[in-house]
Amino acid sequence: MDVPLWLALLVVGVLGVKLIHPPWWLIAVLLLGGYLLADSLLAPVINSLVN
Repeated sequence: MDVPLWLALLVVGVLGVKLIHPPWWLIAVLLLGGYLLADSLLAPVINSLVN
């Protein structure tokens, strides 16, 4: 069964927010940091580590 990455991240994110109840500023920092990191020079390095 192939699950799209966006769907898996959405499910994990919703469950994490419901179960752990992190502050909203922490969620915003993590999302913004991930977005900025994806456009940085470290993106190829991270991609090679993930794959």
